[in-house]
Amino acid sequence: MSGWWSYLEERTRQEVDADVLRDRRITAVKSVWEALRPLGLGLHDAERVVQARYEALGDRVLRRPPDPLDVTSLATRAAALPGRVVAVEAVWDGDTVHDWFVELIAVLDDPAGEGHLATVHHRRDGDPPNAVAAGAGRDLADHLGVPFHFGSPDVPDDEAPRWRTVRSRGDRP
Repeated sequence: MSGWWSYLEERTRQEVDADVLRDRRITAVKSVWEALRPLGLGLHDAERVVQARYEALGDRVLRRPPDPLDVTSLATRAAALPGRVVAVEAVWDGDTVHDWFVELIAVLDDPAGEGHLATVHHRRDGDPPNAVAAGAGRDLADHLGVPFHFGSPDVPDDEAPRWRTVRSRGDRP
C-alpha cells in the first residue's frame, strides 16, 4: 500500500474501512480524496488507496451481488421507471477500478430520459460483459416489444452512437 494511508487520521481510516467492508467504494474514495487532497493526493491515487484496503480486508468485504439480468427482474425495474420505455440500450462505460463494463438502460419517452436497469461487469469465470449485456438487453427488448440498441457491441467505446442519435438521423437502431 502507498504511504498515503499513514497520513489519514484514525477516524478517517475507520470510516474508510467501514465503507470498504460494506462495498461502498465511491464513498471510501471520496473520504480518502477529500482528506488528502490538500497534501497533493489525486483521485487516481485515492482509488489506489481504497483498492489496497479492499485487498487488505479481503474476504471480510460484503460484496454486493451482481445486478439481476433475468427478464422478470429487468422488466420490474423498467416498470418502476417514471416514463414509457421506447427502447433498451447497452452502453459501454469504464473506470480505473472495474475497467470496461456495460450499462443496460431503458430509453424513456413521456417524459423523455433514461433509466438505469443494470450494470454488467466482467466476471472471472463468465462471458464478457458485452455478450452478457447484449443477451439480457435483447431478451428484455423482445419481452417489452421495443427495439434493442448497442452502438458498439464488440469493442469498448463509451462514445458510440446512442439510440436517440441514431434514430434522429434516420439510421436503423
